Amino acid sequence: GSTRPVQSCFLRLLKMLIAPLVLLTLINGVCKMGDVGMLRKVGVRIVIYYMITSTLASAVGVIGGVITQPGKGVTDLLTSEAGEAVEYNFIDNMVSWIPENIFTSLSEGNTLQIIFFAIFMGCVLLVLGDRVKRLVDLVDQGAEAMLKMTEYVMAFSPIGIMALIADMVTTISANMMKQVIVFITTDWVCCLLVMFLMEPIIAAVLGRVNPMRLFKKIAPAIIVAASTSSSAATLPVSMKIADSKLGVPEKIYGFTLPLGNTCNMNGMAVAVGVISVFASNLYGYEITLGSLIQFVFLGLIISIGAKGAGVVMSTVLLQTLGMPLTLIPILAAIWPVIDPFHTTANNIDDLVGTVVVSNSLGELDKKVFDAD
Repeated sequence: GSTRPVQSCFLRLLKMLIAPLVLLTLINGVCKMGDVGMLRKVGVRIVIYYMITSTLASAVGVIGGVITQPGKGVTDLLTSEAGEAVEYNFIDNMVSWIPENIFTSLSEGNTLQIIFFAIFMGCVLLVLGDRVKRLVDLVDQGAEAMLKMTEYVMAFSPIGIMALIADMVTTISANMMKQVIVFITTDWVCCLLVMFLMEPIIAAVLGRVNPMRLFKKIAPAIIVAASTSSSAATLPVSMKIADSKLGVPEKIYGFTLPLGNTCNMNGMAVAVGVISVFASNLYGYEITLGSLIQFVFLGLIISIGAKGAGVVMSTVLLQTLGMPLTLIPILAAIWPVIDPFHTTANNIDDLVGTVVVSNSLGELDKKVFDAD
């Protein structure tokens, strides 16, 4: 119909963003981890903490997906122009993540190779330090520009998404609708498990604090995160709470919270896990142990670079898995329903991580924390 050009434009714009966005934001993310100086200790700890919790969250999403099997038995999307089915041999697959030519990787949109190069490059820039300050600034500004461009593309997204949904609604089956509901429920339940089972355990075991008291204190941040679906809006609230309610010194939360805001996306990690299983079922890809490990790994990596909207990140995910993008309109339609859960999970983990790191360095003011 007449919506075709609009959809094509929107999907092309999304694809256009992927390579430069992943490259620049990831290098920038790695470089940001090095703005530590005296915070070397804090930096290392919080980065390890965020990586472990994102991996756990991603695993929860994958396991949830494997249990509920969203998308099982739906043939709606099987006719769509598929990407090449990737045969999973985990070792060969890992080897193929190393690019032979980064320009080829960029032009073909080989996301895994771009990710490998970006992380490597970021580490190199960290090691070189001040000598490459201009290059680091350039990458920072490039990332800034790509985020702005993503913002503009997303401003056009309601029209693009409406066109995609209009096309989808006419074709979507009742069976597919049912599977979408299974997907949403799985995502919600996994997020709730991460927030209200995993986080309290971490707070109690690693942070040595009373989880009930902690959650009572961070409630205002939880409310802002859930109601706005915006980590940026939640950050000032979280910082205030860390300062006045949790007894964390500024030299710690001033680093861990902004870093978590950009690099720690547990909710996104959960979603990547569930979407990977959902997409595999819809496109008839076999789910093997190797592919499950890759889903968890991608949950970690994509959630570190999850700068754009969920739609952009889902595009990156499907492209990386070699799957068609026909699932994007469905994900775009349900994103507003799952996003509040993601944002809340992200922000709870930032705060718990901040408490854990403060405690591990002996910097947590227990008197402030225990005061009501």
